[in-house]
Amino acid sequence: MKKYKTGFYGGKFIPFHKGHYFCIETAARECEKLFVILFVNSVEEENILKEYKDYFLSQEYRCSAIKNACNKFQNVFVCSLDIGKLRDDQGEEDWQAEVPLIIEITGKFDVIYSSEISYDNFFRENYPWAEHRIIDAERKNIPISATKIRQMKNDKEKQQWII
Repeated sequence: MKKYKTGFYGGKFIPFHKGHYFCIETAARECEKLFVILFVNSVEEENILKEYKDYFLSQEYRCSAIKNACNKFQNVFVCSLDIGKLRDDQGEEDWQAEVPLIIEITGKFDVIYSSEISYDNFFRENYPWAEHRIIDAERKNIPISATKIRQMKNDKEKQQWII
């Protein structure tokens, strides 16, 4: 018997890397059903894609990489959510507007996964029924972040981290 019935793990995954996979692998072991949602068309994504031209940052590559990585888990369901039309009055991403769309996809989940302690207040306010399970916040198991990968100058170095 798994610890949780339904879990949710979302992100922009720019790029999708071994740290993200570590979180998915952990969540898949703990949940009967896990939803992995790729958020696309955010302001952050637009800005990153203007600055960095690596093929593995494209939506198509990220979606394919996530689906391929999750194929081995029968309990993981991958989808994308276009958040480009959910911007606030200043044109920034509106996480509040995403909440009902996420719930529409996942139903009421027991646990939400991230590696970011800073998301805790938002998750508590918007998903008060769900536990926020933080995986590898200190990046001890997989010592990388998407920002670090994007900033790497050496393609071989980048390749060792991306999925």
